[in-house]
Amino acid sequence: MELTGKVCLITGGLSGIGAATACAFARRGAHISVACRTHDASALNQLRAEVERGGGKFHFVQADLGTIDGCKRSVEETNSALASVDVIVHSAGSAAPGNLLEVTEEQWLKAFDVHVHAIFRLCKSAVPLMKTRGEGAIVLISSVAGLRGCLGSLAYGAVKGTLPQFSRALARELADDNIRVNCVSPGVIRTPFQKFLKPEQVENNLKNRIPLHREGKPEDVANVIVELVANEFITGENVVIDGGMSMRVV
Repeated sequence: MELTGKVCLITGGLSGIGAATACAFARRGAHISVACRTHDASALNQLRAEVERGGGKFHFVQADLGTIDGCKRSVEETNSALASVDVIVHSAGSAAPGNLLEVTEEQWLKAFDVHVHAIFRLCKSAVPLMKTRGEGAIVLISSVAGLRGCLGSLAYGAVKGTLPQFSRALARELADDNIRVNCVSPGVIRTPFQKFLKPEQVENNLKNRIPLHREGKPEDVANVIVELVANEFITGENVVIDGGMSMRVV
């Protein structure tokens, strides 16, 4: 897909992987719409400036992606403001810690609302627009926690494990419409999401869990997302970006 002039809707795009992805698309000439439930004015202005510096248009939608209205409005406002929705990157999400006996019903349902139900609702609104234009691209952000058993985060592992299969099923369904669907599964990426890690956990990750002995950067994931969108012959794939963490046996 030629990215110049394309409209990319990125959920949760004001920090971490989402913000890095917005900047990476903007450098390729795309227009950016970011949808978030809450926002920091400084981060918003900084991202806007970065996008506009490259000549792209920028739009912000304040919306709760865990609701039907928030997802629908994110697509509708983007299309109204920028006259298209060519690409969706669902980066919005939140931690969902706890084992089976600790996770509440509310936490379990909220995890599915934000991570799984949101992309279903976003696609229901955006795919008809993509079909009229004869192309489109959707990228979901899963996690290595969705590929392997991970203690203490049952809900998070369950929702993230759903996304690669959702990608495959939807990619097959939309292939005739030239709409491609892919997924990425990051490992330990240094973003605000990792602030909860204790120093000893960070040390263990670097020494024992990650074969490359370093954390990833948001740009490591963003660059792969952009290439999955740009490459017109990749669909239904899940790309793991984890420094080798999930491939190791010992």
